[in-house]
Amino acid sequence: MTGPGYRPFGDARRGPAAGAAGSARRGRPSRRHGRHAGRDRGGPMGGRRLFTRGGRREVPPLVAPLSVLGVGAAASLYLVNTDPHQEGQWLPRCPFNWLTGLLCPVCGGTRMVYDLLHGDLAAAFHDNAVLLVLGVPVALAVYGRWLLAAARGRREPPQIGNRGALAVLAVAVVWMVARNVV
Repeated sequence: MTGPGYRPFGDARRGPAAGAAGSARRGRPSRRHGRHAGRDRGGPMGGRRLFTRGGRREVPPLVAPLSVLGVGAAASLYLVNTDPHQEGQWLPRCPFNWLTGLLCPVCGGTRMVYDLLHGDLAAAFHDNAVLLVLGVPVALAVYGRWLLAAARGRREPPQIGNRGALAVLAVAVVWMVARNVV
């Protein structure tokens, strides 16, 4: 790992003193010889270099959405064997409900996911109708756009914009008032 072009902390020197790595930093391929000539220095995820200028680590764009998918799959695997409808399960209680005794807009979401995992659509609708009818499709659409953008090599985080956030807030407030009053 040592040599004329090795810079452990991202030395920004340019010119002949920077060695072969300096030319690669300016966008030109470095002079590689022997068995390394023409070989892609990336990895199995996108063929990009994992270390970039300045010593910062570059993570391939697909890592974040696939990590979210993995965490969701792990949580679903735990939830499929844990019934949130019964007392004594190791599942967190809604802090808003615990403090006020009122139902928040996403109260019943864990029970809804459990019922969906078991194929009981009617019980899932009973647990949280608005989250099932509006929240799940919107979340899937935003996640799908994020995954598609990452597969195309773009690093765009999922965004819904100001109007989308205002619409989500309005629906959440109306749903919270409706389910606590009625």
